[in-house]
Amino acid sequence: MPDPAALSAVIETLRPLLGDRLTTSAAVREQHGRDESYHDPMPPDAVAFVQSTEEVAAIVKACAAHRVPVVPFGTGTSLEGHVAALQGGICLDVSRMNEIVAVRPEDMDCTVQAGVTRKQLNEYLRDTGLFFPIDPGADASIGGMAATRASGTNAVRYGTMREAVLALTVVTADGRIVRTARRARKSAAGYDLTRLFIGSEGTLGVITEVTLRLHGIPECILSAVCPFPSLKAAVDTVIETIQSGVPIARIEVLDPNQMRAVNAYSGTDYAVAPTLFLEFHGTEAFAREQVETVEALATGHGAKGFEWADTLEERNRLWTARHNAYYAGLALKPGAKAFSSDVCVPISRLAECLAATEADCAASPVTTTIVGHVGDGNFHVLFIVDPDNPGEMEAAKTLNDRIVRRALEMEGTCTGEHGVGYGKMAFLEAEHGPDALNLMRAVKQALDPDGIMNPGKIVRV
Repeated sequence: MPDPAALSAVIETLRPLLGDRLTTSAAVREQHGRDESYHDPMPPDAVAFVQSTEEVAAIVKACAAHRVPVVPFGTGTSLEGHVAALQGGICLDVSRMNEIVAVRPEDMDCTVQAGVTRKQLNEYLRDTGLFFPIDPGADASIGGMAATRASGTNAVRYGTMREAVLALTVVTADGRIVRTARRARKSAAGYDLTRLFIGSEGTLGVITEVTLRLHGIPECILSAVCPFPSLKAAVDTVIETIQSGVPIARIEVLDPNQMRAVNAYSGTDYAVAPTLFLEFHGTEAFAREQVETVEALATGHGAKGFEWADTLEERNRLWTARHNAYYAGLALKPGAKAFSSDVCVPISRLAECLAATEADCAASPVTTTIVGHVGDGNFHVLFIVDPDNPGEMEAAKTLNDRIVRRALEMEGTCTGEHGVGYGKMAFLEAEHGPDALNLMRAVKQALDPDGIMNPGKIVRV
């Protein structure tokens, strides 16, 4: 925790700059010390509602002078304790940095402040014929999505934030304002600072502006739900779809428990069976061609027919039901909390990995659901638990550990999209090895020698 005198000095320095946008209210601090995960809230000592890059730089300089921690906060939708103020300090809430700075349709890119949310951006872009495709489900801030290297349901076709971001404006740990790149679609000029900060989770600097690639809104969008006789049959369809080169936009799998939860929570009446949610983008002829290919593959694996969402309203209802899977799972056990595995494996190992995971879940006393962005080998097991029940928590953590270790044995990763925070730190050495982890520590120490940037996350220093 910061020295009380140092903290007081920082607050006194910042008060004239921020006025009532700097608060030590217990309720506000508590809100900013938690995310959507099961981790206990860890509030900061104060919350600053910033409005510009220059304000962020001034705050970081003041904190650096007194070695007071800085914790960036977007919308609080992260899942691994990213926003928990483990050592107290000042929380930088960027939600008021919500200006869309520029949209350049001719270059198919835009620049936004870090607090702009993905829904806000797409609403703004609607009349330009362009859209921003990264869709993690939650209406997350663009800055937070860059900081956690977010992806989601569209990643199989459009990639992740790693591919979507062209450049960043970042405030470093000593308060400098750095632009990581220009707007060119490619560059070989020096170290790739943009990708260094993408996924750094606020541990190397504070992202304040993001320049993004945009895409043309497809002429035709077709969405469908398709039940299967088994999870393996559904996943084998996914693998063949990807290996056949079908540029499908979204292909998600939900197990029967998750489908039961979705129906109860969203008022749908889908079959309670292993199910794929699919979406196809393109010209009408090309989208129909993709559909015919995937329908043939699905039929070969015993699929029971596609249920189509033909209108925008029906498509929105379908994908809202999918995006609410986390909350639907929670509703299976009122009063419970949830945490989610987040492994990703090479597509050729996906069926094997999911089959073993399904067997583990069936043998566990813990309530679980399975849902995944299986088009890129990423899936989640949602563990729905009572955090005050030590036996239940231990069983869930043991199961999660088995799932992660299996993914690593298959040359996969412990986190496909949620990030590390402090919830997954224990798995990093097994995934990367001690030398790579020490290299990460060296980067952290070089850019943040006093350890003030979101301390206690990703790597222990």
